[in-house]
Amino acid sequence: MIKSAKRTFFNRSLERALKILCSFTLENREWSLSELSQSLDLPKSTVFRLCSTLSQHDFLRYTHATKKYRLGIKLFDLGSVVFASISVRKAASNHLTRLQRETEKTVFLGVLQDDQLLYMDKRDAPKSPIRFTTEIGTRRQPYFGVLGQTLLAYLPKKEVLRILKDNPLQPLTKTSLTTKKALMERLQRVRRQGHAIDSGEVIEGVGGIAAPIRDFSGQVVAAIGVRFISASEGKRKKEKLIGSVRDAAHKISLDLGYKG
Repeated sequence: MIKSAKRTFFNRSLERALKILCSFTLENREWSLSELSQSLDLPKSTVFRLCSTLSQHDFLRYTHATKKYRLGIKLFDLGSVVFASISVRKAASNHLTRLQRETEKTVFLGVLQDDQLLYMDKRDAPKSPIRFTTEIGTRRQPYFGVLGQTLLAYLPKKEVLRILKDNPLQPLTKTSLTTKKALMERLQRVRRQGHAIDSGEVIEGVGGIAAPIRDFSGQVVAAIGVRFISASEGKRKKEKLIGSVRDAAHKISLDLGYKG
């Protein structure tokens, strides 16, 4: 459903397809074509057409022996993405708070979703002279700042190039990375170091540090990072910040079942 200033639009076919998917519950795990038609008060031909399309994309699975439909593996995949995101935020919550109190910096938690950086959580620094407008739920370009670059760093090179093709590099400041070569070199350095650092690439005079969060399988599923005024942090302070961010990332990873 898309709302405009004048009127509301409905995609009837999509609405009917969603109703079909929502018909499946723990009590009703299988439906025949006739049962769905009767339950939804829709013609068999319409239900068949929609179910066929949903089956082609693995949202439904048709069993010839029983002549019934059940939910497909694609929904399990999507549910796993949602579950992982929720689990990461829950596991990270206390660590985000501790990191913010320890460093007195603004702290962010981000994941890659649909080829974009999605901010899952945030802790503002109450004493900071600047306020970051990025809020929970904000989406950015996948290479945006230390969080995006940390997440891209642990993807296969082919996947990174595909994402960059759809999301060309756009400079935000005079120090932003503007070429694929420069970004790929940065990503390689992030993997080698185990953390990302930038200085004024997103906001003039503002630096950032981020580190990867891994799940039980060892996969990088999120990134945690801090932002600060570059001029206020000398080399020793930045090294301490790196240690704090990496430590927080490691503790969150352990809470997600990481054994490394």
